Amino acid sequence: MPHTPPAVPDFTRWPSFPFEGEFRVKQLDEPVAVEPPRKGEGSGECHSCNAPDDAYIWVSERWRVRAMDRPTGLPMVLILESRSHLDLGDLPNLLAAELGVMTVRLERAVRSLDGVARVHVNRWGDGAAHLHLWFLARPYGRLQLRGTFLSLWDDILPPIPESQWRENLALVAAWLAEFGGRPLAEPPRIQWQAPSSLAQQGAAESAAAVSLRDAPTPTEPTASSRTPAATTEPKREPEQEPERKPGGQEPGGQESAGQEPGREEPAAGRQGTEGTDSTDASDSTARRESHGDPATRAY
Repeated sequence: MPHTPPAVPDFTRWPSFPFEGEFRVKQLDEPVAVEPPRKGEGSGECHSCNAPDDAYIWVSERWRVRAMDRPTGLPMVLILESRSHLDLGDLPNLLAAELGVMTVRLERAVRSLDGVARVHVNRWGDGAAHLHLWFLARPYGRLQLRGTFLSLWDDILPPIPESQWRENLALVAAWLAEFGGRPLAEPPRIQWQAPSSLAQQGAAESAAAVSLRDAPTPTEPTASSRTPAATTEPKREPEQEPERKPGGQEPGGQESAGQEPGREEPAAGRQGTEGTDSTDASDSTARRESHGDPATRAY
């Protein structure tokens, strides 16, 4: 009895599956008699062997770590490569043991970044012959990105800001350098604008000082806010001799009855005068061809 496959596999109904709508399974091709050679089977045409150290974010005597050409949708995507032109099954015992150490070390470095919950480590080896392992960081809290489709989501999500991407690269390189090797990734420069000359800076500082000096004091009342009782002297009766107070102060010199000499009555308009606070393409193609289709990471 012939096998009848389902219309679509069950994983299309998983919450992590990144697509929706109607799907159709492709017709499976017939197997080939002889598989074609992978890219870089010989070290002479291997892209990884011919790449200089400055194309990587960290290098050592036997290992190198490279990043993508530009930010992608995940916080970090890195590739660990052996410096020697070997595949996984060709590693001698020393490099095989070091591969385990480097895998754990790089996973910890990526997981130390802000906003990273898990790090997926993958090795396919169908596209390029040179040993390379993928490290993909899953964002914290993005439960829909869990599982085998994370590499697909990397090409679907909008790229992260380049400044954040470069800072993450520098942090991972510095973490690895704590155990040896040489970091090559640098953090982004601080974006700030300096005056073109000292004279321009001095003029700006002088203008700011004048502005502060000429600003009205918030607690001092203006003339328009004074009440008539604070500016008008009381009329003196002509037929009555004014009574002198001790100390020689006459009532006419006071601004209002019952007020101590030399003190003003609080003006009614004084409230409201307080101030208010104010606030490159060819290299990219070669690299993707060397490591396979980035949309599926199936190499």
